[in-house]
Amino acid sequence: MCGIVGFTNFIDDSNKVIGEMMDRIRHRGPDAEGKYVDDGIALGHRRLSIIDISSSGDQPIFNEDGSLVIVFNGEIYNYQEIRKNLVEAGHIFKTNTDTEVLIHGYEEYGEKMLNMLRGMFSFVIWDKNKRELFGARDFFGIKPMYYAIMGKTLMFGSEIKSFLAHPHFKKELNTTALENYLTFQYSPTKETFFKNVYKLLPAHYFRYKDGKMQIKRYWDVNFNADGQPDLDEWVKRISDTFHNSVEAHKIADVEVGSFLSSGVDSSYVAAVADVDKTFTVGFGDDEKYNEIGWAKGFSDAIEKENISKVITPEEYWGSLEKIQYHMDEPLADPSAVALYFVCNIASQQLKVVLSGEGADEIFGGYNVYSDPDGTIYDKIPMSIRHSIGAVAEKLPAQRGVNFFVRKGKTVEERFIGNAYMFNPEQRKQLLKIHTDAPDPTELTKGYFSRVKNKDDVTKMQYLDLHMWMAGDILLKADKMSMANSLELRVPFLDKEIMSLAEKIPTKYRVTHEKSTSDTKYITKYAMRLAAKKDTPEQTARTATKKKLGFPVPIRVWLKEDTYYNIVKSAFESRSSEQFFNTEPLIKLLDDHRDGKADNSRKIWTVFTFLLWYKVYFEQNGAY
Repeated sequence: MCGIVGFTNFIDDSNKVIGEMMDRIRHRGPDAEGKYVDDGIALGHRRLSIIDISSSGDQPIFNEDGSLVIVFNGEIYNYQEIRKNLVEAGHIFKTNTDTEVLIHGYEEYGEKMLNMLRGMFSFVIWDKNKRELFGARDFFGIKPMYYAIMGKTLMFGSEIKSFLAHPHFKKELNTTALENYLTFQYSPTKETFFKNVYKLLPAHYFRYKDGKMQIKRYWDVNFNADGQPDLDEWVKRISDTFHNSVEAHKIADVEVGSFLSSGVDSSYVAAVADVDKTFTVGFGDDEKYNEIGWAKGFSDAIEKENISKVITPEEYWGSLEKIQYHMDEPLADPSAVALYFVCNIASQQLKVVLSGEGADEIFGGYNVYSDPDGTIYDKIPMSIRHSIGAVAEKLPAQRGVNFFVRKGKTVEERFIGNAYMFNPEQRKQLLKIHTDAPDPTELTKGYFSRVKNKDDVTKMQYLDLHMWMAGDILLKADKMSMANSLELRVPFLDKEIMSLAEKIPTKYRVTHEKSTSDTKYITKYAMRLAAKKDTPEQTARTATKKKLGFPVPIRVWLKEDTYYNIVKSAFESRSSEQFFNTEPLIKLLDDHRDGKADNSRKIWTVFTFLLWYKVYFEQNGAY
């Protein structure tokens, strides 16, 4: 795991600038550094040594004649198999790294190499002869890639903060991204919070030559259910494929550990991985916010050591600016801070850790997936439900009212992912500024159109795989682990597992058990059964335990004077007044403290942006 930076070279002091850009991301690779500069390109690399930890694995790496040079961030788990084929084809290797497999693979197969890979990756290759740059990002977006074209200069890298060191970089706030963020709690498009800085989307590659950028998608998820195998067969296939993926993700020349919350995903990983150490964090003594006791019991049962930490409110709030600095863009997911601390305690013991991200999106694990066609009310014609929902939408938000609002819309009209903070009307009332941000459904429409003939559960999964997972789940996983110089690997996010999950019928992803009085929905149904099969008997209840995943007591803290006043001060600040109407912000805060509504997530969304803005625009990206 590493960090990469680079730019097309049109400046005199390129050696100095590439060095300063590399320094900005030193946390991604404290073990070594390397750079390559010629009259067309400047490439930089920070290395966290995992495979072939000798200096022979340092980057940049070249092909045999030196005409191709690569910088790479990630891990290729099937690199040995590809290397064997390349050796047979006549390629000569100087190292035992997966990096060198990429450059020879590109030399042999071109962009077709990408679909041969199994792993997580973000890399660029400079072709000296063609004076062309080729770059790619992995299938799911586990590893980041940002780029900006300013004047004649293309900048690219693992983190936006590295661009701040380049003399051609022009730092401007993208206010359209701000308005989108107020709905999604993350930046949901290829645009970022910095104007003219973009993300290379997952499963895409680019070619850049003579000032022209071409970007293409090379892979996509394809849900196509196979109704032939029965449930038992699917459970067996999941178990076999997951075991294989975990073994592949354990390939390293250093020790590997595992995160552990009380949910089925991380427990399944920890049980199958057979690592020596697990890591857990929590808050206080309340079991709603502290899973440490459960995690220690689980670890004892699988005969592993659990290392844990109780995060104090002071530590949590004291880390917030640092978190937003490392995130590059504001992310209003409170669990990102908990993830930072669990990465921190793990990094004091080892360099590589396994985690359970991706299981919910791939196997159908979110509670909202059990919503479609789940009640008698769903039998009422949509035209009638739509009218009832339109009336309900004008009432104060609460659980019963929200039900009718939700059921009065199609999945395409109501679902934008796992977070829906401010609707378009609310965010317009909140903002002083005018932007060109589209309606949220305009951003989701393209994804829904690709699965228009699928059932609602599949539609929601497809959207989450492309937006929520990349924009929130994997963003925080990469940035929080790399902030601590820790490599985080996600064995659920494996091409072979996705290929299997695409074929599982919806009834085995989300199912229900009916009784005379109730209908109980079970998400990730087949996967839970596979986990139960592979989990020790005394801990098998994890297969049905409600997922918490390092929960954070934000709603409680915001009612306490200390933290209420911190947020209120931010809402009344000069920075806030540039963008927001103060009165509705304070009302959100007061109504929450007074118990009139749970506004914690909305409050946190605005507060997080203001912290991020302070770091990057008032402190000039310095922390």
